Amino acid sequence: MKTNLEYKAEFINPDIPDIPYNTLNLGPTHPATHGIFQNVLKMDGERIVSGEQTIGYIHRAFEKIAERRPFYQITPLTDRLNYCSAPINNTGWYLTVEKLLGMKVPKRVDYMRVMVMELARIADHLICNSILGVDTGALTGFTYVYQYREKIYEIYEEICGARLTTNMGRIGGFERNFSPKTFELTRKFLKEFPEVWREFESLLSRNRIFMDRTIGTGAMDVERALNYGFTGPNLRACGIDYDIRSAEPYCSYEDFKFDIPVGTTGDTYDRFVVRNEEIWQSLSLVEQALKKIEAEPAEIFHADSDHYYLPPKAEVYKNMEALIYHFKIIMGEIDAPSGEVYQAVEGANGELGFYLISDGGRTPYRLHFRRPCFIYYQAFPEMVRGQLLSDAIVVMSSLNVIAGELDA
Repeated sequence: MKTNLEYKAEFINPDIPDIPYNTLNLGPTHPATHGIFQNVLKMDGERIVSGEQTIGYIHRAFEKIAERRPFYQITPLTDRLNYCSAPINNTGWYLTVEKLLGMKVPKRVDYMRVMVMELARIADHLICNSILGVDTGALTGFTYVYQYREKIYEIYEEICGARLTTNMGRIGGFERNFSPKTFELTRKFLKEFPEVWREFESLLSRNRIFMDRTIGTGAMDVERALNYGFTGPNLRACGIDYDIRSAEPYCSYEDFKFDIPVGTTGDTYDRFVVRNEEIWQSLSLVEQALKKIEAEPAEIFHADSDHYYLPPKAEVYKNMEALIYHFKIIMGEIDAPSGEVYQAVEGANGELGFYLISDGGRTPYRLHFRRPCFIYYQAFPEMVRGQLLSDAIVVMSSLNVIAGELDA
């Protein structure tokens, strides 16, 4: 019997004789694609000869809508990119605008942002890896750990009142200080979740069926990954330790200690293992962030910037200047300086970048989002060529392609 690699070599051979193939539409609405994706696959029995992916089913024109909105009203658009880890998107946008404005935020704000971003990374990886288990037939792990994503959402809810599309924070900091209950919920999560995650790992990491389905499946070598523009866990699974948090630190990540897990083969199993390890690192980062927040003055949760940060509501009722700034910020009547900036953050899926050009007006002149999922999806047909149809499902699952990031 031929191996996967032998089949793959045969299918990429241009001298292969013409034989009739079947065409299969995988998606756009299919439970196993976890989103609105269409792949037109040419099949030889169960083997994928070639594939062509299509996008555009949820096109929402984020960038063009953003170019008509004041800077403060763009945050909700970023929520809808990778909605599994929206706080990271929110913070990336704030950092971009703050870079344009030349605004410096207090250390405590940085640490608070690290805390919510790392919780978001845990929630994102948790869903990705547990869904990968479902795609190989292991539903139990997913139902077991899913409740802990809900516990992270409870922390979000305590911070900002929302759970999925968080719209969390403001340019310059947070809308309000973290409540004691926020810290209480976070500590409870840090205490309970490690044991659960250890059990989940033991369920799949050395599971014979899971290993057979994932090892050697959808492998990507370093050179091709770099040529495509891979970043994040999908690149690190290939063996490259590139991480924005350490390569170009933001939010005071340089004050934290953490490792960057890497794989060797860039296959589905390595992507699974790298995300597992990153969850452990994120747990450590949240714990460090809690200690650093406690060490800073408790009353600080935003930058001192009257022109760009909304004044306290109580001041608006009795202070004319605060009322003026409140009105101007809400109505988007405050201009930003002219300039051109790029800010990237380490999203749960990879480098999430914001390229902003300002002409000195109240809205961006041009705005482009670098969306890591858009890049991964381009490589998908090559990664599944010569493999089984069932392999295509786990490969897409392990890439963690989120439809909201595909078409902007």
